[in-house]
This record gives sequence, C-alpha cells and structure tokens, in this order.
Amino acid sequence: MKITVAIDGPAAAGKSTVAKEVAKRLGYTYIDTGAMYRAFTWYCMEKGVDCQNEVACCALIPEVTIKLRPNGIVLCNDIDVTREIREPRVSGNVSYIASYKDIRLFLVDQQRNMAKKHSVIMDGRDIGTYVLPDADVKIFQIASVETRAVRRYDENISKGIECTLEEIENDVRKRDYIDSHRDFAPLRCAADAVTLDTSFMTVEEVVLKVIEIINEKIALKNKDE
Repeated sequence: MKITVAIDGPAAAGKSTVAKEVAKRLGYTYIDTGAMYRAFTWYCMEKGVDCQNEVACCALIPEVTIKLRPNGIVLCNDIDVTREIREPRVSGNVSYIASYKDIRLFLVDQQRNMAKKHSVIMDGRDIGTYVLPDADVKIFQIASVETRAVRRYDENISKGIECTLEEIENDVRKRDYIDSHRDFAPLRCAADAVTLDTSFMTVEEVVLKVIEIINEKIALKNKDE
C-alpha cells in the first residue's frame, strides 16, 4: 500500500528530524523540501543575486538542478551543498526565495513527481495544503518560538556553524511572519491535519506519535477497502 504523509509547520519545529526518523523506521522515502529551497537560495547568493529581488532570482531557474540523495546529501548543480545550506546567511534568506511563485512551481513539480512512485514523507510549509492536498496523513507540527530557537541553535552548534541564540530567535520570528504572510501557498494548517505541539516532547516521543497517527490512518484505509 502506497502512503503519502505531509508534515507541515513553522521553521525549526523539528519537522525534518522527525520525518527522517519516521521514514527510516517505516521504510518510506523522505523528501526534504526545505533543503530544496535552501539549495536554490544558496545558488542565488553564490551568483551575487539579491534574494529579495524576485525577478532576478526567478531568472535563475533554468540554471538550477537540485538532487536529494538517500543519505541526506543535497546537490545543487552536482555540488554538495549539504553543509552550506544550513548556514545562517542561507537561513536568513530562504523565506524570500520560498515565497516566489515561479520558484515554488518549479520545485513543487519535482516534489509531486517524487511522491508518485513510492510511499513518502514530505515536510515543509504547504505540503498538506498545496503540494500534496490529497495526502493520506497530514500533520501540522508546532512548538513555541523559544523552543524552536534553542533547537536550531543546538543543531547549528553541533554542526560547527557559528551563531548566537538571539540571532536564531530573531530569524525564526522573521521566517514565521514571511511564511505566513506570503501571497502564494502561505504557511497554514490544513483543515484535515492533526496538530501536534512538540514544545515539551522529546524527538522519540514525537516520532512514536507520528507513527501512531500513520498506523491509525492505514488501519482506516484498509477497513474502507
């Protein structure tokens, strides 16, 4: 049985961490949509293009090829940018890139094609509302700004990326505003999504809860069939 799982939520809510682990345990394919937008952002910055210049950024679409490898490696034009796309300079600009309709259409088309072939878990801002509106399971994963900032800070430090907690918290707040106020496919909870507040949950607790939600959906699907 092919299952599609959409996990949406604000920046640094732990979506990718949870989605990767759930995919691993269930044998699903994990599609990191955020990494795709980050890779495009990285390319714009490498080309010296202002990420707030929509026309200039969208003009780069024909030049960009993004590939996701099973081991978590992200390639942009066959360059390994896995580490670079997590740097603060990219984090501070990715929401602008993700708000541009032409870039979203370009990447969404690739994401939908990936979901046609296998059982997948895809996380992002608009997976359940726009990318995969017919997903079998939809989860809206949230956490407080303070909790998310600490998580992202700890993640960056563990990867050797220099930053401050204040810098990260300001970035999280800025991204929340941009993501929820963009004109095209803004961040919002799908009407049929399960909201999961992870502010006081461990990663393992969240993973187990998501698997529980998925198994419940599979059971209902089997019953209907």
